[in-house]
Amino acid sequence: MVKKNAIVLTDGLLMTSDAKTAHGLIRGTERFNIVGLVDGIENAGKDAGVLLDGKHRAIPVFATLDDALSKNSNIDCLIIGVATVGGILPKNMLSLIYAAVEKGISVVNGLHEYLNDKADLVAMAANTGAQLIDIRKPKQRADLHFWEGAIYNVTAPIVAVIGMDCAMGKRTTARMLKQACASEGIKAEMIYTGQTGWLQGGEYGFIFDSTLNDFVSGELEHAIVSCWSTTQPDILFLEGQSSLRNPSGPCGIELLISGNAKQVVLIFAPKRKYFDNEKHWGEIPSVASEIELIEKLGSKVIAVAVNTENCTTEEAFAYQKEYAASLGLPVLLPMQEGVTTLVPVLKAIINHL
Repeated sequence: MVKKNAIVLTDGLLMTSDAKTAHGLIRGTERFNIVGLVDGIENAGKDAGVLLDGKHRAIPVFATLDDALSKNSNIDCLIIGVATVGGILPKNMLSLIYAAVEKGISVVNGLHEYLNDKADLVAMAANTGAQLIDIRKPKQRADLHFWEGAIYNVTAPIVAVIGMDCAMGKRTTARMLKQACASEGIKAEMIYTGQTGWLQGGEYGFIFDSTLNDFVSGELEHAIVSCWSTTQPDILFLEGQSSLRNPSGPCGIELLISGNAKQVVLIFAPKRKYFDNEKHWGEIPSVASEIELIEKLGSKVIAVAVNTENCTTEEAFAYQKEYAASLGLPVLLPMQEGVTTLVPVLKAIINHL
């Protein structure tokens, strides 16, 4: 895969959960070469990796698109680095998108508001040679797959990485687990289910929330079976979406039932009380009750992972100790310690099969 040079647009949202697409791209992508990020004056001149998690990644933050282009003469793409509620394109980003297209720079958009629906932008792109890439646009019916039971032919263990709410770090944790396995000589693959997974270079997967409901289970099965039959991995990780009980998008049962994931890594944020931090959406249930629900669905939680948002380092390790004792399970701190401590458990699952 030849990487294209790309700038990521967050326009002031970098340090919010809306910028989780940008966060994933900062942490790594095999599809693009990220050369900068446009976020406004406040963070200009800083390194995006340092801002995100204290790790220098040589991705400078620029105040404006013009500033970014003045430092990088060979830019192929501008990537919309946010995932907003409802997938609406922030209006203040539109002028920057038009400016990029006017310069012949292609725009990669993962929101539900499609650039190709804007006739004037399409006309401008045709004149400048820029591409408008709406990666969340639904597939045509002829390209969709219905569930047929082929999943039961897959012999590699399937591990679903599920969260107890949105923006928990499901994709990041799944990607880290794949990388940890690779470092130990285990052939692992990840099935992406969202726009950022594709942007990071995922080869197998589909975009869950732009798939017609009748075909979600079939697209999931097709992605898993295609990956398994082509690559013959030792283990497969499934990226979860939303959560089992978030009322705005109760997702995850498909991974366990249609995707036949018999093992689960469950992610929770101990300081987040309400779904999407919205009190009227209801309280997030206890971790123990979520584990019970998953087990009733026929799968086993092999570890929990802590999203340590709003936690001090001391609090993070205290939560790790507390939940390890109360749940009797491995407790991961992906951002503080990585996920390599789970590799022996994964090896045991592979060898058992």
